[in-house]
Amino acid sequence: MSLNRRVTLLWLAVMAAVPRVANAESLVVGVSWSNFQEERWKRDESALKAALQKLGAKYISADAQGSNEKQLSDVEGLISRGANALIVLAYDSDAILPAVQRARQENIPVVAYDRLIQDPGVLYVTFDNVEVGRIQAREVLKVKPQGNYVFIKGSPTDPNSDFLHRGQLEVLQSAIQAGKIKVVGEQYTEGWSPEVAQRNMEQILTRNSNKVDAVVASNDGAAGGAVAALKAQNLTGVPVSGQDADIAALNRIARGEQTVTVFKDTRVLGEAAANFAVAMAKGTKPSAIQGATIWNGGTKKLPISAVFLKPVPITADNLDHVLTSGWATRQQVCAGASGAKAPKACR
Repeated sequence: MSLNRRVTLLWLAVMAAVPRVANAESLVVGVSWSNFQEERWKRDESALKAALQKLGAKYISADAQGSNEKQLSDVEGLISRGANALIVLAYDSDAILPAVQRARQENIPVVAYDRLIQDPGVLYVTFDNVEVGRIQAREVLKVKPQGNYVFIKGSPTDPNSDFLHRGQLEVLQSAIQAGKIKVVGEQYTEGWSPEVAQRNMEQILTRNSNKVDAVVASNDGAAGGAVAALKAQNLTGVPVSGQDADIAALNRIARGEQTVTVFKDTRVLGEAAANFAVAMAKGTKPSAIQGATIWNGGTKKLPISAVFLKPVPITADNLDHVLTSGWATRQQVCAGASGAKAPKACR
Protein backbone atom coordinates (compact mmCIF):
# COMPACT_ATOMS: atom_id res chain seq x y z
CA MET A 1 0.00 0.00 0.00
CA SER A 2 1.38 3.43 -0.92
CA LEU A 3 2.25 6.03 1.72
CA ASN A 4 -0.40 8.42 0.37
CA ARG A 5 -3.01 5.66 0.59
CA ARG A 6 -2.02 4.81 4.19
CA VAL A 7 -2.21 8.46 5.27
CA THR A 8 -5.58 8.89 3.54
CA LEU A 9 -6.93 5.85 5.38
CA LEU A 10 -5.54 7.21 8.67
CA TRP A 11 -7.29 10.53 8.10
CA LEU A 12 -10.60 8.80 7.32
CA ALA A 13 -10.29 6.55 10.36
CA VAL A 14 -9.63 9.47 12.68
CA MET A 15 -12.43 11.55 11.25
CA ALA A 16 -14.84 8.60 11.45
CA ALA A 17 -14.07 8.38 15.16
CA VAL A 18 -14.69 12.08 15.74
CA PRO A 19 -18.23 12.77 16.97
CA ARG A 20 -20.06 15.42 14.96
CA VAL A 21 -21.92 17.68 17.35
CA ALA A 22 -25.00 19.54 16.22
CA ASN A 23 -26.34 22.81 17.55
CA ALA A 24 -22.96 24.10 18.70
CA GLU A 25 -23.72 27.71 17.74
CA SER A 26 -23.91 28.88 21.34
CA LEU A 27 -20.66 27.19 22.36
CA VAL A 28 -17.39 29.03 22.90
CA VAL A 29 -14.08 27.14 22.75
CA GLY A 30 -11.12 28.90 24.29
CA VAL A 31 -7.62 27.98 23.12
CA SER A 32 -4.56 28.76 25.23
CA TRP A 33 -1.38 28.68 23.14
CA SER A 34 2.04 28.40 24.77
CA ASN A 35 3.54 30.62 22.05
CA PHE A 36 3.68 31.11 18.30
CA GLN A 37 7.46 30.83 18.00
CA GLU A 38 7.28 27.77 15.78
CA GLU A 39 5.74 27.68 12.33
CA ARG A 40 3.56 24.70 13.11
CA TRP A 41 1.35 26.40 15.73
CA LYS A 42 0.03 28.83 13.11
CA ARG A 43 -1.02 25.84 11.03
CA ASP A 44 -2.62 24.20 14.06
CA GLU A 45 -4.58 27.36 14.77
CA SER A 46 -5.88 27.52 11.20
CA ALA A 47 -7.07 23.92 11.41
CA LEU A 48 -8.75 24.48 14.78
CA LYS A 49 -10.50 27.67 13.67
CA ALA A 50 -11.74 26.08 10.46
CA ALA A 51 -13.11 23.03 12.30
CA LEU A 52 -14.86 25.13 14.94
CA GLN A 53 -16.33 27.37 12.27
CA LYS A 54 -17.80 24.31 10.52
CA LEU A 55 -19.37 23.28 13.81
CA GLY A 56 -20.73 26.77 14.39
CA ALA A 57 -18.77 27.20 17.62
CA LYS A 58 -16.95 30.42 18.47
CA TYR A 59 -13.15 30.45 18.70
CA ILE A 60 -11.37 32.64 21.24
CA SER A 61 -7.68 32.41 22.09
CA ALA A 62 -4.70 33.79 23.95
CA ASP A 63 -0.95 33.51 23.38
CA ALA A 64 1.10 32.97 26.55
CA GLN A 65 4.28 34.06 24.74
CA GLY A 66 6.37 31.49 26.57
CA SER A 67 5.33 32.63 30.05
CA ASN A 68 3.87 30.34 32.72
CA GLU A 69 2.38 33.29 34.58
CA LYS A 70 0.72 34.66 31.46
CA GLN A 71 -0.70 31.28 30.51
CA LEU A 72 -2.33 30.94 33.93
CA SER A 73 -3.79 34.42 33.51
CA ASP A 74 -4.80 33.62 29.93
CA VAL A 75 -6.84 30.61 31.01
CA GLU A 76 -8.60 32.69 33.65
CA GLY A 77 -9.32 35.24 30.94
CA LEU A 78 -10.73 32.64 28.56
CA ILE A 79 -13.00 31.36 31.33
CA SER A 80 -14.22 34.88 32.09
CA ARG A 81 -14.89 35.43 28.37
CA GLY A 82 -17.38 32.58 28.44
CA ALA A 83 -15.41 29.52 27.27
CA ASN A 84 -17.50 26.35 27.47
CA ALA A 85 -14.46 24.16 26.75
CA LEU A 86 -10.72 24.76 26.72
CA ILE A 87 -7.96 23.49 24.45
CA VAL A 88 -4.61 24.03 26.13
CA LEU A 89 -1.14 23.77 24.62
CA ALA A 90 0.79 23.89 27.88
CA TYR A 91 4.07 25.77 28.08
CA ASP A 92 4.88 23.93 31.31
CA SER A 93 2.93 20.76 32.08
CA ASP A 94 3.16 21.27 35.85
CA ALA A 95 2.73 25.04 36.03
CA ILE A 96 -0.55 24.84 34.10
CA LEU A 97 -2.24 22.54 36.65
CA PRO A 98 -3.85 25.30 38.80
CA ALA A 99 -5.56 26.66 35.68
CA VAL A 100 -6.84 23.20 34.75
CA GLN A 101 -8.17 22.71 38.26
CA ARG A 102 -9.86 26.11 38.08
CA ALA A 103 -11.57 25.06 34.85
CA ARG A 104 -12.71 21.84 36.49
CA GLN A 105 -14.28 23.84 39.34
CA GLU A 106 -16.30 25.68 36.71
CA ASN A 107 -17.25 22.38 34.98
CA ILE A 108 -15.32 23.42 31.89
CA PRO A 109 -13.74 20.44 30.09
CA VAL A 110 -10.10 20.63 29.01
CA VAL A 111 -8.36 19.12 25.98
CA ALA A 112 -4.59 18.82 26.51
CA TYR A 113 -3.42 19.65 23.01
CA ASP A 114 -0.30 17.84 21.77
CA ARG A 115 1.43 18.21 25.16
CA LEU A 116 0.57 16.14 28.18
CA ILE A 117 -1.16 17.72 31.17
CA GLN A 118 -1.10 15.24 34.04
CA ASP A 119 -4.62 15.67 35.34
CA PRO A 120 -7.06 12.74 35.20
CA GLY A 121 -9.90 14.96 34.05
CA VAL A 122 -8.36 16.07 30.73
CA LEU A 123 -8.50 14.49 27.29
CA TYR A 124 -4.97 14.22 25.91
CA VAL A 125 -4.89 14.51 22.10
CA THR A 126 -1.57 14.14 20.34
CA PHE A 127 0.53 12.15 17.94
CA ASP A 128 2.45 9.14 19.25
CA ASN A 129 5.54 11.01 20.41
CA VAL A 130 7.48 7.90 21.41
CA GLU A 131 7.03 6.66 17.85
CA VAL A 132 8.19 10.07 16.56
CA GLY A 133 11.41 9.54 18.51
CA ARG A 134 11.79 6.04 17.08
CA ILE A 135 11.34 7.39 13.55
CA GLN A 136 13.95 10.09 14.10
CA ALA A 137 16.51 7.61 15.41
CA ARG A 138 15.78 4.96 12.77
CA GLU A 139 16.33 7.31 9.87
CA VAL A 140 19.55 8.75 11.28
CA LEU A 141 20.80 5.26 12.12
CA LYS A 142 20.23 4.13 8.52
CA VAL A 143 22.62 6.84 7.35
CA LYS A 144 25.14 6.60 10.20
CA PRO A 145 25.11 3.18 11.92
CA GLN A 146 28.09 4.06 14.08
CA GLY A 147 30.02 7.10 15.27
CA ASN A 148 29.70 10.08 17.62
CA TYR A 149 26.05 10.97 18.25
CA VAL A 150 24.51 14.11 19.74
CA PHE A 151 21.01 14.44 21.19
CA ILE A 152 19.49 17.93 20.94
CA LYS A 153 16.39 17.37 23.04
CA GLY A 154 13.28 19.52 23.47
CA SER A 155 12.24 21.84 26.26
CA PRO A 156 12.79 20.46 29.78
CA THR A 157 9.29 21.65 30.76
CA ASP A 158 7.57 19.70 27.95
CA PRO A 159 6.87 16.01 28.69
CA ASN A 160 7.03 15.33 24.95
CA SER A 161 10.77 15.91 25.12
CA ASP A 162 11.25 12.82 27.26
CA PHE A 163 8.72 10.77 25.29
CA LEU A 164 10.70 11.56 22.14
CA HIS A 165 14.00 10.69 23.78
CA ARG A 166 12.53 7.44 25.09
CA GLY A 167 11.70 6.43 21.52
CA GLN A 168 15.11 7.51 20.27
CA LEU A 169 16.85 5.37 22.86
CA GLU A 170 14.65 2.36 22.12
CA VAL A 171 16.17 2.34 18.65
CA LEU A 172 19.74 3.33 19.50
CA GLN A 173 20.38 1.73 22.88
CA SER A 174 21.69 -1.58 21.55
CA ALA A 175 24.21 0.18 19.31
CA ILE A 176 25.23 2.41 22.23
CA GLN A 177 25.75 -0.59 24.49
CA ALA A 178 27.71 -2.37 21.76
CA GLY A 179 30.05 0.61 21.46
CA LYS A 180 29.06 1.32 17.86
CA ILE A 181 27.56 4.65 18.90
CA LYS A 182 29.18 7.00 21.38
CA VAL A 183 26.99 9.78 22.82
CA VAL A 184 29.25 12.84 22.90
CA GLY A 185 26.59 15.45 23.71
CA GLU A 186 23.07 15.61 25.11
CA GLN A 187 21.24 18.84 25.87
CA TYR A 188 17.70 20.07 26.45
CA THR A 189 16.56 23.09 24.45
CA GLU A 190 14.91 25.68 26.70
CA GLY A 191 11.59 26.75 25.22
CA TRP A 192 12.30 24.75 22.04
CA SER A 193 14.27 27.79 20.89
CA PRO A 194 16.30 27.32 17.67
CA GLU A 195 18.78 29.90 18.96
CA VAL A 196 19.31 27.88 22.15
CA ALA A 197 19.66 24.69 20.09
CA GLN A 198 22.29 26.34 17.91
CA ARG A 199 24.23 27.58 20.93
CA ASN A 200 24.09 24.15 22.56
CA MET A 201 25.27 22.51 19.34
CA GLU A 202 28.12 24.98 19.00
CA GLN A 203 29.29 24.17 22.51
CA ILE A 204 29.11 20.43 21.86
CA LEU A 205 31.12 20.81 18.67
CA THR A 206 33.76 22.82 20.52
CA ARG A 207 34.03 20.25 23.31
CA ASN A 208 34.48 17.45 20.78
CA SER A 209 36.80 19.24 18.33
CA ASN A 210 34.01 19.02 15.71
CA LYS A 211 34.08 15.21 15.80
CA VAL A 212 30.33 14.70 15.50
CA ASP A 213 28.87 12.15 13.10
CA ALA A 214 25.11 12.41 13.69
CA VAL A 215 22.58 14.65 15.45
CA VAL A 216 19.23 13.40 16.74
CA ALA A 217 17.35 16.69 17.12
CA SER A 218 13.83 16.51 18.50
CA ASN A 219 12.07 19.04 16.28
CA ASP A 220 12.69 21.08 13.16
CA GLY A 221 13.50 24.26 15.07
CA ALA A 222 16.24 22.45 16.99
CA ALA A 223 17.36 20.80 13.76
CA GLY A 224 17.69 24.21 12.14
CA GLY A 225 19.85 25.44 15.00
CA ALA A 226 22.01 22.31 14.82
CA VAL A 227 22.41 22.58 11.05
CA ALA A 228 23.45 26.23 11.36
CA ALA A 229 26.14 25.27 13.88
CA LEU A 230 27.32 22.40 11.66
CA LYS A 231 27.45 24.56 8.53
CA ALA A 232 29.58 27.13 10.33
CA GLN A 233 32.17 24.37 10.83
CA ASN A 234 31.87 23.09 7.23
CA LEU A 235 30.06 19.96 8.42
CA THR A 236 27.08 20.12 6.06
CA GLY A 237 25.72 16.65 5.39
CA VAL A 238 26.00 15.26 8.92
CA PRO A 239 22.68 13.43 9.37
CA VAL A 240 20.17 15.43 11.42
CA SER A 241 16.59 14.56 12.42
CA GLY A 242 13.61 16.77 13.22
CA GLN A 243 9.82 16.81 13.30
CA ASP A 244 6.85 19.00 12.29
CA ALA A 245 7.52 19.19 8.52
CA ASP A 246 8.37 22.90 8.75
CA ILE A 247 8.91 24.42 5.31
CA ALA A 248 12.52 25.27 6.15
CA ALA A 249 13.14 21.68 7.24
CA LEU A 250 11.60 20.24 4.08
CA ASN A 251 13.88 22.49 2.07
CA ARG A 252 16.89 21.38 4.13
CA ILE A 253 15.99 17.77 3.29
CA ALA A 254 15.81 18.66 -0.40
CA ARG A 255 19.23 20.31 -0.17
CA GLY A 256 20.81 17.45 1.77
CA GLU A 257 21.19 19.32 5.06
CA GLN A 258 18.62 17.38 7.10
CA THR A 259 17.90 13.66 6.97
CA VAL A 260 14.32 13.36 8.18
CA THR A 261 11.41 15.31 9.54
CA VAL A 262 8.30 13.71 11.00
CA PHE A 263 5.03 14.81 9.45
CA LYS A 264 2.27 15.25 12.02
CA ASP A 265 -0.64 16.54 9.97
CA THR A 266 -2.11 19.32 12.07
CA ARG A 267 -5.17 19.38 9.84
CA VAL A 268 -6.10 16.02 11.40
CA LEU A 269 -5.01 16.97 14.92
CA GLY A 270 -6.72 20.37 14.89
CA GLU A 271 -10.00 19.06 13.52
CA ALA A 272 -10.03 16.19 16.00
CA ALA A 273 -9.31 18.48 18.98
CA ALA A 274 -12.02 20.94 17.90
CA ASN A 275 -14.62 18.20 17.57
CA PHE A 276 -13.62 16.61 20.86
CA ALA A 277 -13.80 19.95 22.69
CA VAL A 278 -17.29 20.63 21.37
CA ALA A 279 -18.42 17.11 22.24
CA MET A 280 -17.11 17.50 25.78
CA ALA A 281 -18.78 20.91 26.10
CA LYS A 282 -22.02 19.12 25.22
CA GLY A 283 -21.48 16.63 28.03
CA THR A 284 -19.42 13.76 26.58
CA LYS A 285 -16.90 12.48 29.13
CA PRO A 286 -13.25 12.19 27.99
CA SER A 287 -13.34 8.41 28.44
CA ALA A 288 -16.41 8.22 26.18
CA ILE A 289 -14.74 9.98 23.25
CA GLN A 290 -14.49 7.55 20.33
CA GLY A 291 -10.90 6.45 19.82
CA ALA A 292 -9.86 7.33 23.38
CA THR A 293 -7.93 4.87 25.50
CA ILE A 294 -6.94 5.03 29.16
CA TRP A 295 -3.20 5.73 29.24
CA ASN A 296 -0.86 6.11 32.22
CA GLY A 297 2.50 6.67 30.52
CA GLY A 298 3.26 10.01 32.17
CA THR A 299 5.74 10.46 34.99
CA LYS A 300 2.91 10.52 37.56
CA LYS A 301 1.32 7.35 36.15
CA LEU A 302 -2.13 8.93 36.31
CA PRO A 303 -4.81 7.25 34.17
CA ILE A 304 -5.70 9.78 31.49
CA SER A 305 -8.04 9.49 28.51
CA ALA A 306 -5.89 9.87 25.39
CA VAL A 307 -6.15 9.80 21.61
CA PHE A 308 -2.93 9.08 19.73
CA LEU A 309 -2.52 9.81 16.01
CA LYS A 310 0.11 8.21 13.78
CA PRO A 311 3.13 10.23 12.54
CA VAL A 312 4.75 9.81 9.11
CA PRO A 313 8.51 10.04 8.33
CA ILE A 314 9.50 12.38 5.51
CA THR A 315 12.90 11.89 3.87
CA ALA A 316 14.37 12.75 0.47
CA ASP A 317 12.79 9.54 -0.86
CA ASN A 318 9.18 10.58 -0.20
CA LEU A 319 9.25 14.38 -0.26
CA ASP A 320 6.53 14.20 -2.89
CA HIS A 321 4.07 13.31 -0.12
CA VAL A 322 4.07 16.83 1.34
CA LEU A 323 3.48 18.14 -2.18
CA THR A 324 0.59 15.85 -3.13
CA SER A 325 -1.04 16.29 0.29
CA GLY A 326 -1.08 20.05 -0.17
CA TRP A 327 1.12 20.67 2.85
CA ALA A 328 3.77 22.58 0.89
CA THR A 329 4.49 23.69 -2.66
CA ARG A 330 7.26 22.43 -4.91
CA GLN A 331 8.74 25.91 -4.98
CA GLN A 332 8.93 26.00 -1.19
CA VAL A 333 10.39 22.52 -0.82
CA CYS A 334 12.78 22.50 -3.72
CA ALA A 335 14.28 26.02 -3.63
CA GLY A 336 18.02 25.66 -4.25
CA ALA A 337 17.78 21.92 -4.96
CA SER A 338 18.31 20.85 -8.55
CA GLY A 339 20.37 18.53 -10.71
CA ALA A 340 21.13 14.85 -10.41
CA LYS A 341 21.68 14.99 -6.63
CA ALA A 342 18.28 16.58 -5.95
CA PRO A 343 15.48 14.35 -4.64
CA LYS A 344 13.14 12.90 -7.22
CA ALA A 345 10.39 15.29 -6.09
CA CYS A 346 12.55 18.25 -7.09
CA ARG A 347 13.80 17.12 -10.50
